[in-house]
Amino acid sequence: MADDQPNQIVPPTTASQMSAQRIRAVLAGAWRPATDKARDTYRHPLQTLQFFGIRPDLTVIEITPGGGWYARILAPLLRDNGQYIAAEFMPSSSDEAKQDDDTLKALFASAPKVFGKARVIRMDPKTPNLGTPGSVDMVLTFRNAHNWVQAGTAEAMFKAFYDVLKPGGTLGVVDHRAAPDVTLASVRGSGYLPQDYVIKLAEQAGFKLDAKSDVNANPKDTKDYPKGVWTLPPTLAMGDQDKAKYQAIGESDRMTLRFVKPVLPAATSSAQ
Repeated sequence: MADDQPNQIVPPTTASQMSAQRIRAVLAGAWRPATDKARDTYRHPLQTLQFFGIRPDLTVIEITPGGGWYARILAPLLRDNGQYIAAEFMPSSSDEAKQDDDTLKALFASAPKVFGKARVIRMDPKTPNLGTPGSVDMVLTFRNAHNWVQAGTAEAMFKAFYDVLKPGGTLGVVDHRAAPDVTLASVRGSGYLPQDYVIKLAEQAGFKLDAKSDVNANPKDTKDYPKGVWTLPPTLAMGDQDKAKYQAIGESDRMTLRFVKPVLPAATSSAQ
């Protein structure tokens, strides 16, 4: 190439590179408020979604998206070639569920060109049903499992994930990680969960652990706060008391786990 010719931009050549390029474009989207983007440094959405193996052509269910932090990423990412489905609890099940439902409806209505193709399904928290069995490629849940453990519905939730996923489909779980030497009983109500316990929940439902990642780890998190994990940002449940201290720690130490629904061998019949 002649020296006076401009360098050509090399296009992405793999599905992973193309997915990363699309995720970066979505993360820079004008529909994401500055408060969302400020948390990227703690929630690592690019690396987390790459670890889960997301692609823009997948059908993905996000479980109880709350205020929509990840919905603002996943819905536009999957808009053109895939499908984003937000799975919420029935608004009548609690005041929090009603508030989350109102928030998500307002978000999707605020930018139809960005969110207009997103779907919302609603489920009973005690007997969750996420749709046609074997119909989706990926189920994702961010910082929710501790709530289900507290409510006694975790087993039913993981079973619902298993049922709705296609064989070979992926379950991605992020949650606040307790210290490795504690019992479930000792951290109940704190927002933290033992990582081995979450793995056990998934395996009991039929999943196989595929990989662990420390992409959302935070070694500064000592996990021993007056108001549990909510003492830390973004909640800062202690208000101004020791606020600078907790801000310096940052958001919680989090497990990031990828599970797979096994592909079972086809049944064979013997000749008669």
